[in-house]
Amino acid sequence: MLLKRLIVCLDVRNGRVTKGVRFQGNVDVGDPVEMAARYCADGADEIVFYDITASAERRACDLDMVARAARALSVPFTVGGGIRGVEDMRAALLAGADKVSLNSLAVQTPDILTQGAKAFGSQCVVLGMDAKRVPVTATIPSGYEVVIHGGRTPTGRDALAWAKEAVDRGAGEICLNAIDTDGVRQGYELDITGLVAQAVPVPVIASGGAGAIQHLVDVFQIARADAALVASMVHTMGFTCQSIKDGLRQAGIPVR
Repeated sequence: MLLKRLIVCLDVRNGRVTKGVRFQGNVDVGDPVEMAARYCADGADEIVFYDITASAERRACDLDMVARAARALSVPFTVGGGIRGVEDMRAALLAGADKVSLNSLAVQTPDILTQGAKAFGSQCVVLGMDAKRVPVTATIPSGYEVVIHGGRTPTGRDALAWAKEAVDRGAGEICLNAIDTDGVRQGYELDITGLVAQAVPVPVIASGGAGAIQHLVDVFQIARADAALVASMVHTMGFTCQSIKDGLRQAGIPVR
């Protein structure tokens, strides 16, 4: 049985970790590398750094932060935000990142997924997808629309169809963040997570909404996610990676 992964997400703005609700009302919670090192020591299986304003501000990924993280961490880590092409992917990987997450760029230039997979292997290419619940239409039959630019720009793309296309183009993993549940701590969006997890042959990471260990149990047992992203739980709610894993083990979820 494959072990489920616990991944800690650090949203970074101006070199600091920030946390908000549905991408709004963000507050400063600390230094990204120092926090990541602490979570790594406490049992996180992976770390994700998202520069949440880089794409909207049209600037590059913070390679200095990536290099600092590579020196401090002993677990795989992913970087996203400010990746504008294959050369930016190469620079992030050479700076020490294990994977690169593509979100807005992938929607606007889907061939970047194929280019990245050919250049570095699909295992290095993560599709970051922000999905929002909308009325079912002929063009959005799943009832979930892809949004980009930190949730600010609707695309008219169906989330389930985009997930399938992205994997066909070369994405080796999908990090699915539900805008409606992001930061609200009431549980993951099980419907779209389950739809995507059943539809694609690559690992799916659930993101957006964790506030209790039962929420992770649900997303693993009901939606069949391969990994769960947490942020508020460990940043501000008093949970540790180890306490979350202990709770998952007690619920019969296989973790490292």
